[in-house]
Amino acid sequence: MTLIHPVILCGGSGTRLWPVSRKAKPKPFLPLVGERSLFEATLDRCTDAARFAAPIVVAGAQHLEHITAQLGGRPGASVIMEPEAKNTAAAIALAACRLPEDAVMLVCPSDHFIADVAAFHAAAEAAARLAAEDWLVSFGITPTAPETGFGYIKRGAPLEGGFTVESFVEKPDLPRAMEFLADGGYSWNGGIFAFRAGFFRNELRAHRPDIAAGVEQAVAQGRADGAAFYPDAAAFAGFDGESVDYAVMEKTARAAMVPAAMGWSDIGNWQALRDAREGDSDGNRVQGRAELVDCRNVLAISDGPRISLIGLADVAVIVDGGEVLVTTMDGAQKVGKLTGAVQQ
Repeated sequence: MTLIHPVILCGGSGTRLWPVSRKAKPKPFLPLVGERSLFEATLDRCTDAARFAAPIVVAGAQHLEHITAQLGGRPGASVIMEPEAKNTAAAIALAACRLPEDAVMLVCPSDHFIADVAAFHAAAEAAARLAAEDWLVSFGITPTAPETGFGYIKRGAPLEGGFTVESFVEKPDLPRAMEFLADGGYSWNGGIFAFRAGFFRNELRAHRPDIAAGVEQAVAQGRADGAAFYPDAAAFAGFDGESVDYAVMEKTARAAMVPAAMGWSDIGNWQALRDAREGDSDGNRVQGRAELVDCRNVLAISDGPRISLIGLADVAVIVDGGEVLVTTMDGAQKVGKLTGAVQQ
């Protein structure tokens, strides 16, 4: 099997995990589950030289210091510096333009948690085989709950190692999410993809020619500086960004998916982080100085002061850098709207 080229996307400001995650150091670069940062863990999953080529990281310049420190001198690793944030279609296209046309790309967000690395490798190999046959492949995460915060993929006809995609479905309300779970033919869209670089570029040209042309020009007029590549900022500014889902995946006739049950979480809010960590017999997760009495399913994190909680359930209490956050788990989706999260 030809080597898979990991493309690691580092974007976003991490506001939903404020105050631990800040604009200066967002969640990919933090050790939120275990001792390694989410970015380091993403790289670690792609270090098997028998399967993977050297990684390409696509990120904004504001994160270069963290990326350089956490890449740890990995041989052959390179970084593409986005002149500005243009969403995932453009970020992926930058990497595709820097790879040979026949290279199989594995696009991985840098801020996800995956518990079962062996299952990830199996899904990556199945996706790579389909990508080599010019399918645009999504990982279909096996759902474990009627989640309303994710888009879904409805599987179609079987393929070797996967399925065609019958449709992509927007985030559902709870009754519809429960129907999806009961149906068994729907998966979460986890934002992990496999493409042949040349075929992805062709499909982008067909469906969003402005993005394709702008990225190609930005790469052609860009410059390299050691392991970093800087696309031309003026060319990159000449189009409106869009997610790869809307720009390509929902429009192509060659969408496929591979099922993946791998203990996946996007660590998208405090509830997701709580659920990704090991809990005590009452489901509580504690980091730092905290005392809990008669509490259940509580996440308590402090970087200094002791926090004491009595009789609470399904809440998060976070103390970090002089800021204090208290939220129910139901309210965790709204943390990114707080003034502190937006400004810091």
